[in-house]
Amino acid sequence: MTAHPRLSIGLPVYNGEEYLAEALDALLGQTYEDFELVISDNASTDGTQEICRKYAAQDPRIRYLRLPRNVGAAPNHNYVFTQCHGELFKWASHDDLYARDLLRRCVEALDERPEVILAHADQAVIDEEGRVKVPYAYTLATDSPRAPERFRSMLFEPGGDDFYGVMRADVLRRVRPHDSYHHADRTFVAEIGLRGPFHQVPELLYFRRDHPTRAERANPSKRSRCVNLDPRRAGLLHPTPRLLAEYVWGFVAAIRRTPLSAADRRACYGHLAAWAASRARPGAGERVEDRAPVDPAKLDVSLDALVAGRAGKRP
Repeated sequence: MTAHPRLSIGLPVYNGEEYLAEALDALLGQTYEDFELVISDNASTDGTQEICRKYAAQDPRIRYLRLPRNVGAAPNHNYVFTQCHGELFKWASHDDLYARDLLRRCVEALDERPEVILAHADQAVIDEEGRVKVPYAYTLATDSPRAPERFRSMLFEPGGDDFYGVMRADVLRRVRPHDSYHHADRTFVAEIGLRGPFHQVPELLYFRRDHPTRAERANPSKRSRCVNLDPRRAGLLHPTPRLLAEYVWGFVAAIRRTPLSAADRRACYGHLAAWAASRARPGAGERVEDRAPVDPAKLDVSLDALVAGRAGKRP
């Protein structure tokens, strides 16, 4: 790691002891090494703190922060970003896995394409044991040079996990922080996409873990998910209709905040009106892990070979 790492990785976590060590192994085993890893522990009550302190003592790239109380997932994501100072930034999840070349390939993509503001890679969903469950074909037109086309695609196409891509930090600082209404992550990524094209590395390098304690599974209702994002969402002042209205308004606000030409702004509003009228086409809102599983034997992928943590590497 250099004195001023080029890439900052922010890892917000709450009670993540079950999978955290494996995720840390995968991040620390990356072939791209010029990064800092900032962990923000949201007042965990399990063994998360002990795991983080152990890894921080063994690897100088790790900086461990612990919040005095649980502020919610969204504020914790925003907070960890403010504690990072790299030219590039990536959020990481405590329960996902990362192929060893993920960071390198994303940074290379950004270096080779100065107009691109976010780079990510193909992904698959894995289960609790790390078995590949669902491969995911990225179909969004986020690489389009036209902001309205990128926006239209993010409205109507099944979403990827661009939230976890490698981003240019200066662009991210101009975007409104992550909110806590229903599907706030979608409006957040849409605003990023309005500001520039993305690049999808055509290699299977990211593995999103689906398990019963994952936030979306543990909080099945819209209200409970939003309270998990921010405890201040609890109570009568935040009924479901408000959470849904804020979701739609989030897209409107993203268009208003982004510097667009008058023609592009009108086109974006037109796409948003069409989306709202049709409530999106069937399947546009489904999660990747809800799709029918495929036979992992048909996939040309070995997690043990791709991911450092599963190959037994330890800091």
